[in-house]
Amino acid sequence: MDNLRRMFLSRRTFLSSVLASCFAPVAAQAERFKISPWEEGKVEYKFRRREVKYETKEPAGTIVVDLRKKWLFYVLGSGKAIRYGIGIGSQYTRWSGVATVTRVASWPTWTPTPEMLARHKHYDKWKDGMPGGPDNPLGARAIYLLNDGGVDNSYRIHGSPWPETIGKATTSGCFRMLNKDVVELASKVKKGTRVVVLDGKRGS
Repeated sequence: MDNLRRMFLSRRTFLSSVLASCFAPVAAQAERFKISPWEEGKVEYKFRRREVKYETKEPAGTIVVDLRKKWLFYVLGSGKAIRYGIGIGSQYTRWSGVATVTRVASWPTWTPTPEMLARHKHYDKWKDGMPGGPDNPLGARAIYLLNDGGVDNSYRIHGSPWPETIGKATTSGCFRMLNKDVVELASKVKKGTRVVVLDGKRGS
């Protein structure tokens, strides 16, 4: 009797472990570098990620950037979107129009543009590229864009090591996000995703 009971318990334990492994959630891909859990606390509340009502003619899966309000929307459809706070370009580097995602990079290399090198001599040491990492200006992810003419103007949607700049106009034309937000957004987009950048005027 004892032998039968032990066999039953062993079989039940084995089945339980198999079922647990089948239905256990898949672990998130480990990040190469740590993302601070405190970065969101450095951002004004209205620029923190949330799901919102959002009416647009753009189809689900489109990214819409509102320059005036400094928000980026990922359209879910059915009148809803996920809204993220962003940093945008200064009045001299701001742009609008339609672009297309060409690729997404994890902890990307950052290479300053010729204009950046001309303005900031201390960038010279990175003229051949700065490896990805927590101090890299592109942060945890970079979403690369081509404009509607098929030209790469070096504009990206990317993370940042400076969360306090979200909601401000300080970039060279890119759209800067919290690292945790750009990781989430990057997991949703793919090559060919449409990006619409509104011109920032009221009513746009």
